[in-house]
Amino acid sequence: MPFTYKRVVHFCDTDAAGVVYFANVLSFCHEAYEASLVAANINLKLFFSNSTVAIPIIHAHVDFFRPLFCGDEINITLQPQQLSSDKFEILYQVFDEKNQLMAKSITRHICINPSLRTKQDLSTGMSLWLQFCRE
Repeated sequence: MPFTYKRVVHFCDTDAAGVVYFANVLSFCHEAYEASLVAANINLKLFFSNSTVAIPIIHAHVDFFRPLFCGDEINITLQPQQLSSDKFEILYQVFDEKNQLMAKSITRHICINPSLRTKQDLSTGMSLWLQFCRE
């Protein structure tokens, strides 16, 4: 069962036309990613400041199906899939309160040693997170 993150669209998320600014949908998805890490008992402070492991995003895209507006209550589901020993991607789906698909996104991540800038296998913690999000 995919992890679900609930959020309300705020005025600051919208553009001059009153519609969610396109880049903010990726920000919403990243919030969902962070929330899933916390739900899997991963300490965010340690995760994002780790000197031996970093997991940068190497690819992202979003498809939009309907506009989102200030005050909309949204649910973002995320489903990660391991692609190799050092890489995974996350499929996000953004639904409104009527369960209509509003947008979907994919981010692809790679595990590296931040000092050496070389690929390395995903940590045990990330392997557990992948399993947590599939349960």
